[in-house]
Amino acid sequence: ADDICYQMMDIEDAHKLKILATEETKELLLNYFDEERRKRIYRTFDIVNDVNEQIAYLRSSVIGLLINECTAVFMANEEKILSGAFEGSLITQMSGRVATAYRKCTQVAIEKIYCSREVLDVELAGFRVLSTLVNLMVDAVTSPEKVYSQLLINRVSEQYNINAVSLYERIQAALDYISGMTDVFALDLYRKINGNSLPAV
Repeated sequence: ADDICYQMMDIEDAHKLKILATEETKELLLNYFDEERRKRIYRTFDIVNDVNEQIAYLRSSVIGLLINECTAVFMANEEKILSGAFEGSLITQMSGRVATAYRKCTQVAIEKIYCSREVLDVELAGFRVLSTLVNLMVDAVTSPEKVYSQLLINRVSEQYNINAVSLYERIQAALDYISGMTDVFALDLYRKINGNSLPAV
Protein backbone atom coordinates (compact mmCIF):
# COMPACT_ATOMS: atom_id res chain seq x y z
CA ALA A 1 0.00 0.00 0.00
CA ASP A 2 2.87 2.39 0.77
CA ASP A 3 4.46 1.80 -2.63
CA ILE A 4 1.17 2.53 -4.35
CA CYS A 5 0.44 5.72 -2.42
CA TYR A 6 3.98 7.10 -2.54
CA GLN A 7 4.32 6.47 -6.26
CA MET A 8 1.03 8.20 -7.10
CA MET A 9 1.61 11.07 -4.67
CA ASP A 10 5.04 11.62 -6.22
CA ILE A 11 3.42 11.96 -9.64
CA GLU A 12 0.81 14.41 -8.31
CA ASP A 13 3.41 16.43 -6.38
CA ALA A 14 5.64 16.60 -9.47
CA HIS A 15 2.72 18.11 -11.36
CA LYS A 16 2.15 20.70 -8.60
CA LEU A 17 5.85 21.57 -8.68
CA LYS A 18 5.66 21.84 -12.51
CA ILE A 19 8.25 19.10 -12.92
CA LEU A 20 5.67 17.27 -15.02
CA ALA A 21 3.37 19.08 -17.45
CA THR A 22 -0.37 18.65 -17.07
CA GLU A 23 -0.82 16.61 -20.25
CA GLU A 24 2.08 14.30 -19.40
CA THR A 25 0.69 13.76 -15.90
CA LYS A 26 -2.80 13.03 -17.20
CA GLU A 27 -1.43 10.62 -19.79
CA LEU A 28 0.62 8.75 -17.18
CA LEU A 29 -2.43 8.29 -14.98
CA LEU A 30 -4.97 7.64 -17.74
CA ASN A 31 -2.77 4.80 -19.04
CA TYR A 32 -4.03 2.67 -16.14
CA PHE A 33 -7.59 2.61 -17.46
CA ASP A 34 -9.44 0.95 -20.31
CA GLU A 35 -11.34 3.02 -22.87
CA GLU A 36 -14.70 2.71 -21.08
CA ARG A 37 -13.29 3.98 -17.79
CA ARG A 38 -11.47 6.81 -19.58
CA LYS A 39 -14.79 8.00 -21.03
CA ARG A 40 -16.26 8.19 -17.53
CA ILE A 41 -13.18 10.08 -16.33
CA TYR A 42 -13.48 12.60 -19.16
CA ARG A 43 -17.16 13.12 -18.23
CA THR A 44 -15.99 13.91 -14.69
CA PHE A 45 -13.48 16.39 -16.14
CA ASP A 46 -16.43 18.20 -17.79
CA ILE A 47 -17.75 18.85 -14.28
CA VAL A 48 -14.42 19.36 -12.47
CA ASN A 49 -12.64 22.18 -14.29
CA ASP A 50 -9.71 22.78 -11.91
CA VAL A 51 -6.63 21.01 -13.29
CA ASN A 52 -5.22 20.19 -9.85
CA GLU A 53 -8.54 18.64 -8.82
CA GLN A 54 -8.56 16.61 -12.03
CA ILE A 55 -5.09 15.28 -11.27
CA ALA A 56 -6.14 14.53 -7.67
CA TYR A 57 -9.19 12.65 -8.98
CA LEU A 58 -7.00 10.65 -11.37
CA ARG A 59 -4.51 9.91 -8.60
CA SER A 60 -7.18 8.63 -6.24
CA SER A 61 -8.76 6.58 -9.04
CA VAL A 62 -5.41 4.97 -9.84
CA ILE A 63 -4.79 4.20 -6.17
CA GLY A 64 -8.18 2.49 -5.97
CA LEU A 65 -7.44 0.47 -9.11
CA LEU A 66 -4.00 -0.57 -7.84
CA ILE A 67 -5.46 -1.66 -4.51
CA ASN A 68 -7.97 -3.83 -6.37
CA GLU A 69 -5.20 -5.27 -8.56
CA CYS A 70 -3.02 -6.07 -5.55
CA THR A 71 -6.01 -7.66 -3.83
CA ALA A 72 -6.52 -9.90 -6.85
CA VAL A 73 -2.83 -10.87 -6.83
CA PHE A 74 -3.06 -11.62 -3.11
CA MET A 75 -6.13 -13.80 -3.56
CA ALA A 76 -4.49 -15.68 -6.44
CA ASN A 77 -1.37 -16.31 -4.34
CA GLU A 78 -2.86 -16.57 -0.87
CA GLU A 79 -1.48 -20.03 -0.12
CA LYS A 80 2.04 -19.08 -1.21
CA ILE A 81 1.89 -15.84 0.78
CA LEU A 82 0.63 -17.51 3.96
CA SER A 83 3.23 -20.28 3.71
CA GLY A 84 6.06 -17.80 3.09
CA ALA A 85 6.79 -19.13 -0.41
CA PHE A 86 5.68 -15.96 -2.24
CA GLU A 87 8.58 -13.80 -3.40
CA GLY A 88 8.55 -10.14 -4.31
CA SER A 89 5.83 -7.56 -3.83
CA LEU A 90 2.23 -7.80 -4.95
CA ILE A 91 2.82 -4.91 -7.35
CA THR A 92 5.48 -6.81 -9.27
CA GLN A 93 2.99 -9.60 -9.92
CA MET A 94 0.41 -7.40 -11.64
CA SER A 95 0.08 -7.87 -15.38
CA GLY A 96 -1.27 -6.23 -18.49
CA ARG A 97 -2.15 -2.57 -18.88
CA VAL A 98 -1.89 -1.80 -15.17
CA ALA A 99 1.61 -3.27 -14.85
CA THR A 100 2.78 -1.38 -17.94
CA ALA A 101 1.36 1.91 -16.63
CA TYR A 102 2.97 1.35 -13.22
CA ARG A 103 6.37 0.64 -14.79
CA LYS A 104 6.06 3.82 -16.89
CA CYS A 105 5.29 5.90 -13.78
CA THR A 106 8.29 4.37 -12.04
CA GLN A 107 10.52 5.17 -15.02
CA VAL A 108 9.31 8.78 -15.17
CA ALA A 109 9.77 9.17 -11.42
CA ILE A 110 13.38 7.98 -11.64
CA GLU A 111 14.25 9.97 -14.76
CA LYS A 112 12.43 13.24 -14.07
CA ILE A 113 11.17 13.55 -10.50
CA TYR A 114 13.71 12.12 -8.06
CA CYS A 115 16.64 13.87 -9.74
CA SER A 116 14.97 17.28 -10.10
CA ARG A 117 16.51 20.20 -8.24
CA GLU A 118 13.29 20.89 -6.29
CA VAL A 119 13.07 17.32 -5.00
CA LEU A 120 16.79 17.17 -4.20
CA ASP A 121 16.50 20.43 -2.25
CA VAL A 122 13.64 18.98 -0.19
CA GLU A 123 15.64 15.80 0.46
CA LEU A 124 18.70 17.80 1.53
CA ALA A 125 16.58 19.86 3.90
CA GLY A 126 14.88 16.70 5.20
CA PHE A 127 18.26 15.11 5.88
CA ARG A 128 19.33 18.18 7.86
CA VAL A 129 16.09 18.24 9.85
CA LEU A 130 16.16 14.53 10.71
CA SER A 131 19.87 14.34 11.48
CA THR A 132 19.60 17.36 13.78
CA LEU A 133 16.59 15.93 15.62
CA VAL A 134 18.22 12.49 15.99
CA ASN A 135 21.52 13.92 17.23
CA LEU A 136 19.86 16.24 19.74
CA MET A 137 17.44 13.61 21.07
CA VAL A 138 20.11 10.92 21.39
CA ASP A 139 22.35 13.42 23.21
CA ALA A 140 19.42 14.32 25.47
CA VAL A 141 18.66 10.73 26.51
CA THR A 142 22.37 9.94 26.83
CA SER A 143 22.91 12.88 29.19
CA PRO A 144 19.48 13.49 30.74
CA GLU A 145 20.99 15.40 33.66
CA LYS A 146 21.66 18.45 31.45
CA VAL A 147 19.09 21.26 31.52
CA TYR A 148 18.80 21.40 27.71
CA SER A 149 18.35 17.62 27.63
CA GLN A 150 15.42 17.90 30.02
CA LEU A 151 13.81 20.57 27.85
CA LEU A 152 13.91 18.19 24.89
CA ILE A 153 12.86 15.14 26.89
CA ASN A 154 9.87 17.01 28.32
CA ARG A 155 8.55 17.57 24.78
CA VAL A 156 8.21 13.82 24.20
CA SER A 157 4.75 12.31 24.61
CA GLU A 158 4.19 9.90 27.51
CA GLN A 159 3.53 7.06 25.07
CA TYR A 160 7.30 6.82 24.56
CA ASN A 161 9.42 5.34 27.35
CA ILE A 162 11.88 8.22 27.16
CA ASN A 163 12.84 7.91 30.86
CA ALA A 164 13.59 4.18 30.77
CA VAL A 165 16.38 2.86 32.97
CA SER A 166 18.41 1.40 30.11
CA LEU A 167 20.13 3.72 27.64
CA TYR A 168 19.18 1.38 24.80
CA GLU A 169 15.46 1.77 25.60
CA ARG A 170 15.78 5.56 25.92
CA ILE A 171 17.49 5.80 22.53
CA GLN A 172 14.87 3.50 21.03
CA ALA A 173 12.11 5.70 22.48
CA ALA A 174 13.76 8.83 21.05
CA LEU A 175 14.01 7.23 17.61
CA ASP A 176 10.41 6.00 17.80
CA TYR A 177 9.32 9.52 18.70
CA ILE A 178 11.14 11.02 15.71
CA SER A 179 10.08 8.32 13.24
CA GLY A 180 6.45 8.88 14.24
CA MET A 181 6.56 12.58 13.39
CA THR A 182 4.83 13.99 10.35
CA ASP A 183 6.97 16.10 8.03
CA VAL A 184 5.22 19.25 9.22
CA PHE A 185 5.70 18.42 12.91
CA ALA A 186 9.41 17.54 12.43
CA LEU A 187 10.04 20.76 10.52
CA ASP A 188 8.18 22.80 13.14
CA LEU A 189 10.19 21.25 15.98
CA TYR A 190 13.44 21.75 14.06
CA ARG A 191 12.60 25.44 13.55
CA LYS A 192 11.75 25.90 17.22
CA ILE A 193 14.94 24.15 18.37
CA ASN A 194 17.00 26.38 16.07
CA GLY A 195 15.20 29.53 17.22
CA ASN A 196 13.68 30.17 13.79
CA SER A 197 10.10 29.88 15.04
CA LEU A 198 9.32 31.23 18.46
CA PRO A 199 5.95 31.42 20.18
CA ALA A 200 4.60 34.92 20.70
CA VAL A 201 5.15 36.33 24.19
